[in-house]
Amino acid sequence: MTQSIHPTALIHPNARLAADVQVGAYSIIGEHVEIGAGTLIGPHVVINGHTRIGEHNHIFQFCSLGEVPQDKKYAGEPTRLEIGDHNIIREFCTFNLGTAQDVGVTRVGNHNWIMAYVHLAHDCQVGNHTIFANNAQLAGHVVVDDYAILGGFTVVHQFVHIGAHIITGMGTILLQDVPPYVLVSGNPSAPHGINAEGLKRRGFSSPAIMSIKRAYKTLYKSGLSLVDATARIAEMDQAELQPLAEFLSHTQRGIVR
Repeated sequence: MTQSIHPTALIHPNARLAADVQVGAYSIIGEHVEIGAGTLIGPHVVINGHTRIGEHNHIFQFCSLGEVPQDKKYAGEPTRLEIGDHNIIREFCTFNLGTAQDVGVTRVGNHNWIMAYVHLAHDCQVGNHTIFANNAQLAGHVVVDDYAILGGFTVVHQFVHIGAHIITGMGTILLQDVPPYVLVSGNPSAPHGINAEGLKRRGFSSPAIMSIKRAYKTLYKSGLSLVDATARIAEMDQAELQPLAEFLSHTQRGIVR
């Protein structure tokens, strides 16, 4: 693939684009933007700020990436947006820069499927192989771990941590952390078992899934406090439960329960 820049696109001369990047009509790319090999930028896309986009991404029309945070404390600091490789970013998505009050960077990893109208606020940290359905909305400082799936119109409060391999139902409101493997939905959100089908698809063995189900019952059905349930899960000493026990021991907002 050779580089193809539509004549109506506005590319700052200091922007760094790989030799085979394609940019559609009327897109605008700012001075401090870097775009890696094989990435396709659709028409009417605006990419600003200190933004780095990796290789083989497809960014569809009308996205706004790297704009200033929606944060009154932002004072023009050179904060960043970093997007990895092999991501699909559909129409009308908005990803903001980080802020000086946090790590200073909003990050998106690799192999994520991000559907239309998704908003990632300042300082969000998104892992790999996630799926965000249409209109998923993340407030500032949210962390989303690998293989999480957010259903359409999921809304996430600031500073919430979303664990790996979870799934949310459509219209879910998340005000607290979601532990790994759990299926949650509703407003207020509530747990509804584990994401067993997703775990099967990702190669988890039947014994591992049974172990996760036992841990879920300990956490949600035993009547134990969060501290005691966390200790009990840690004592189970199965490899697949280590991420769950570690997550529970570090939660700051409490968990959906």
